[in-house]
Amino acid sequence: MRPDVSTDISELDQTLQTIEKVMDPEAMHSRVRELEAKASDPALWDDPDHAQQITSELSRVQAGLRKLKTLRQRLEDLPVMYELSEEEGDGEALVDEERAAIRSEIEALEVTTMLAGEYDAREAVLNIRSGAGGVDAADWAEMLMRMYTRWAEKHGYKVDIYDISYAEEAGIKSATFVIHGPYMYGQLSVEQGAHRLVRISPFDNQARRQTSFAEVEVLPVVEKTDHIDIPDSELRVDVYRSSGPGGQSVNTTDSAVRLTHIPTGIVVTCQNEKSQIQNKAAAMKVLQAKLLERKRQEEQAEMDALGAGGQASWGNQMRSYVLHPYQMVKDLRTNYEVGDPSKVLDGDIDGFLESGIRWRMSEQKAAQDA
Repeated sequence: MRPDVSTDISELDQTLQTIEKVMDPEAMHSRVRELEAKASDPALWDDPDHAQQITSELSRVQAGLRKLKTLRQRLEDLPVMYELSEEEGDGEALVDEERAAIRSEIEALEVTTMLAGEYDAREAVLNIRSGAGGVDAADWAEMLMRMYTRWAEKHGYKVDIYDISYAEEAGIKSATFVIHGPYMYGQLSVEQGAHRLVRISPFDNQARRQTSFAEVEVLPVVEKTDHIDIPDSELRVDVYRSSGPGGQSVNTTDSAVRLTHIPTGIVVTCQNEKSQIQNKAAAMKVLQAKLLERKRQEEQAEMDALGAGGQASWGNQMRSYVLHPYQMVKDLRTNYEVGDPSKVLDGDIDGFLESGIRWRMSEQKAAQDA
């Protein structure tokens, strides 16, 4: 086995050992036994929401254990695979590919160990709004929505669309949707901010270059333990008829719901469910998520004022997507960039998520050391 290969395998082993210490397989096994005992209780489903939390956590912990075990076995098999390839005189390229795949998976798992924030393990609500740039910005907002839904599909995560407000000519004014899965908020929270697109406008008959913006907001899904109470006196509820692209009616009843939180002025709409009751329930979830995030930001601001934390804001413009005169997507915080925007816009954003999480960790550490 080549010296460089041996060194690389040794480094991968050290990284995996660190991950195993952080994740603590023994504690995970204990948690599985505890959750299995709760899941076997016939009375569990008397509270469907609590039952869903138990079964979801059980699946997540079991999947984490399987991942650790599989990676450890694959890593231990690598030296044997290299020896066999040397004896047979071929196949080393395939083993190199397996080593690269293992490195990628170990690095991805290492990133998940960095997600230890209060809400990181939760599912995520994404709000996308078109910004400056007219019809191009509305089209850009729709492209971003597709990028995140494609990312979710590739990873097997379910997406529920709560509301889409279509623009008149093309694209969307705004969209609200939930991505279901463990650690969705922890991963996707690094996407919050303004996303800039530079391209030749398909809506300009003179084929001029256009810069447009869209804003991405990421919120943690609210759970029962959050105690986000909204008195009826603080809430205005309006109902109206759902509409689709171009303003066309997609529902013959007033099933769409608009909630206005009077003290803060926060407005949330939902029109994609079939009934007014379902739309109101979905809109309440988003409103509670927004109020939870507002509460978190206020608490963070108080900590910052006392000198106990770093910057609470990520800044505004955080990533540029350039389609003309050259091809590039670059994160302006981490300097991570790729030269194939089409793959990124088709949901290949894992590299940006990983670099964003590592950047956030380094910023937090620097703030603590200051």
